[in-house]
Amino acid sequence: MKKYDVVILTQKKFYKPKNPDWYTKQVLKEDNLVEEALKKKGLKVIRTFWDNPNFDFSEAKITVFRTIWDYFHRFDEFSKWLEDTKIKTKFINSAETIYWNIDKHYLQDLSEKGINIPNTYFIKKGDKRALSKIFKKCNWKNAVLKPTVSGAGRHTYKLSSENLASYEQIFSKLIKDEDLMLQEFQYNIYEKGELAFILFNGKFSHAILKKGKKGEFKVQDDFGGTVHNYKPTKEEIIFAEKVVSVCKPLPVYARVDIILDNNNKPAIGELELIEPELWFRFNNLAADLFADAVFENLN
Repeated sequence: MKKYDVVILTQKKFYKPKNPDWYTKQVLKEDNLVEEALKKKGLKVIRTFWDNPNFDFSEAKITVFRTIWDYFHRFDEFSKWLEDTKIKTKFINSAETIYWNIDKHYLQDLSEKGINIPNTYFIKKGDKRALSKIFKKCNWKNAVLKPTVSGAGRHTYKLSSENLASYEQIFSKLIKDEDLMLQEFQYNIYEKGELAFILFNGKFSHAILKKGKKGEFKVQDDFGGTVHNYKPTKEEIIFAEKVVSVCKPLPVYARVDIILDNNNKPAIGELELIEPELWFRFNNLAADLFADAVFENLN
């Protein structure tokens, strides 16, 4: 008999902080909404950090990934933890989904399934070419460079022919240790921002508009970005649901980040299936919908 039905995963700094700042308070509020919604279903729930050495994950039926926002800084350690833990408990989303979504090569898979993505060029670890040579090959006026395993804007840089030389050293250092990617810069991000569609079991729940501060292309609140309620069109919802429908297995929860590309067509910015912020605080029903989706996967 398992001790817990659901474990909610966070990272250590968000676990029982003594003097939380505004951002941490926001994280705690979101996780609390999830916890309360699950408890309303009669489930035994506990919250802990993913690398807690004193917690036995075999005591939990389901482990739900939530605010583990340090994993991409500790990728080797996290990967080992995944391997060790996936045999002890059921992951939501599934281990298969996590392994697929953790690396942005998944965008290539989505493109092959008919999903529109920005023009993207992947660069393998150990590539000896200069960044300038790769940039010239792509023939784009502006591009964004980032690791294929990343989050929260880690090593994300906007490139142009004017500033390229200043990033050669950073590029040469990063490419020794990890795969990188170049994407053609999408200019609509400045004026229109990025839309985030939240779905549970493949069905649309709510949407958020993320906007960067003036002159900033990164929309995360870490960089001064803001979030707003957004009422999507039917066509936008259909596009978001189509993106999730091509994922196998179907994710229990998903965040589909959509931008307008340089041809003014909807395109995938990111598909977040591991630890996305889901903005439960923006929709009174969302936490309950999430709990319903988790409950359906309990057995």
